[in-house]
Amino acid sequence: MEEKILVIEDTPVNMELVTDLLEVAGYQVIQAETAETGIERAQAEHPDLILMDIGLPGMGGLTAAGILKRDQLTKDIPIIALPSHAMQDDEERIMAAGCDGYITKPIDTREFPKTVAGFIGSPGRSESG
Repeated sequence: MEEKILVIEDTPVNMELVTDLLEVAGYQVIQAETAETGIERAQAEHPDLILMDIGLPGMGGLTAAGILKRDQLTKDIPIIALPSHAMQDDEERIMAAGCDGYITKPIDTREFPKTVAGFIGSPGRSESG
């Protein structure tokens, strides 16, 4: 059974890149363009991992991560933030919001599938890009 990854991303080109990389690596991808839709899909489909853009319109990704981590249905799903860039204080904010790690954009297309596999296998690891 292939692992399911929920990608919550509002920028079409980023969504397409991440989806293509994950599908080539053998993952089933569930897409959501808003935090609200992402929360609903996470509750309904219980993915193995959530990749969350933090700069979403409306509800931000960090707020959504906090909601997912407080929900009994989704609290154990690893959430990896996808910030455009991360400074030291950003890492602290990301982890304090309930994320299990982060992968900075722009994404290294060669390393991305391996990094994602590492998060599925061992939640709580962070990646600086």
